[in-house]
Amino acid sequence: MAPPARLLIVSPVRNEAGHIEEVVAAMAGQTRPPDVWLVADDSSEDRTAEILRRLEPAVPFMRVVEIPDSRGTPSDRLAEALEAKAFNRALEQVDWGRYTHLGKLDGDIALPRDYFARLLSSFEADPRLGITGGSIVEPGRGGRWVRVGAPEHHVHGAMKLYSLECFRAVGGVQERLGWDTIDETYARMRGYSTRRRTDLVARHHRPGGSADGKLRGRARHGSCAYIARYGFPWALARSFKVAATCDPRGLSGVAFLWGYVRSAVRRGPRIDDPEFELFVRRELRGRVRAAFRWTRAGAASSQRPPSLTS
Repeated sequence: MAPPARLLIVSPVRNEAGHIEEVVAAMAGQTRPPDVWLVADDSSEDRTAEILRRLEPAVPFMRVVEIPDSRGTPSDRLAEALEAKAFNRALEQVDWGRYTHLGKLDGDIALPRDYFARLLSSFEADPRLGITGGSIVEPGRGGRWVRVGAPEHHVHGAMKLYSLECFRAVGGVQERLGWDTIDETYARMRGYSTRRRTDLVARHHRPGGSADGKLRGRARHGSCAYIARYGFPWALARSFKVAATCDPRGLSGVAFLWGYVRSAVRRGPRIDDPEFELFVRRELRGRVRAAFRWTRAGAASSQRPPSLTS
């Protein structure tokens, strides 16, 4: 019989005063709360730390810590992977090997009440599951909440949950741009599955990667693709999809491709692992074959075709 699950969630937060109370309320209302929720304030310049300290006594499993930021405030914190670094600095403050599952949750994500209960059920039902998480909606035009698209094998970096074994197998969270694609690729390389649940939807109050401009965020995604060893034909095809589906239409695709090409021209650092590169190529070929089979079979219109560019 498997030992009972022990759940550790780490939230690196910075300047989240506008919505951190809603995030804490959603965590406090979980039907299966974390055993420990480590909230790491990364040198916030607003009232985030003050609010957290005020709320901490009312949430028994919440522990607030501070992460000193001696590196200043880069113009692009995501490109410098400062959030991943804050996550790792916080993780160093606990004996994380005592837990069966480890998760990262951003300080602007409000979860549904049964979020962790249902994710832990997913792990129990599938011993091969290594990384999972829910889907997100973000503020859109006219006050609407808009679902963020992603392939089913990709879990948003803002809300990931790992089994302890998988977390160890992938080497944890790498402190580099594109870490939330790199970890999933390594997980699948090492025999784990990665799966996003579309039936668990959380509210993401700040659109991912766009705090400093949507086009800059799209260019950053292009750089991520280069770092993760995706080839230029894939990047070109992906840019057309981004141009057609992401705001601002057209320019988003140009920005994505620009980010990829700029990184290639500069010969920026990539994953230096031949096994990783070979695995990425095999996965992409597999997706091409799956899409081709789907096309030839004349799948029903109600079914979603496999994506070549996800």
